[in-house]
Amino acid sequence: MSGLRERKKLATRTALADAALRLCVANGLDGVTVEQVATEAGVSLRTFFNYFSSKEEAVVAGDVATAAAFVQAFADRPREEPVLRALHAALVDVVPDRIDPERVAQLRALRRTPALLPHQIAAFAVQERELAAVVAARVDVDPATDLYPTMFAATVMATLRVVVGWWLEAAERPELSDLIGVMIARLDAGFATAGLDRE
Repeated sequence: MSGLRERKKLATRTALADAALRLCVANGLDGVTVEQVATEAGVSLRTFFNYFSSKEEAVVAGDVATAAAFVQAFADRPREEPVLRALHAALVDVVPDRIDPERVAQLRALRRTPALLPHQIAAFAVQERELAAVVAARVDVDPATDLYPTMFAATVMATLRVVVGWWLEAAERPELSDLIGVMIARLDAGFATAGLDRE
């Protein structure tokens, strides 16, 4: 019974997030009310506020869900797997499947909406902390005394946002999974070697 309840809650949350994104793409963030989002999703206004505190939070919920799914996929990787290999596998397993062509257009249209930025930052900060905790457990260090988990998580989340943003704006869009491979290779190599072949 609890499993069915959780699935229904997830379906409602997804319906609200999809409705918010769809309406805000069509009418602009300022042209949409919370009441319209609730109506579009077929739920009451009270139900909306059971899941989200604002329309902005609902709009970025899809990105948050993708980040949460990636963190969980990373946590589920075999413990003996090297960190970057586990990271690569988790990203490739989760991210490309969650960004379809329609969502690409929607994300591009909303990327330049300043009012969404604080909500995106706040949401990703939560996932960054979750990722740091998973990394700390994987490498068996205490994040209170070792910077590695926190720095790793912050770097990965920031880099992932940059990679997806660059991909959305690219005139000739490569496979996202290939771009994730480039991201992992650069994280592995570090930035000290960048441009040395051009000197």
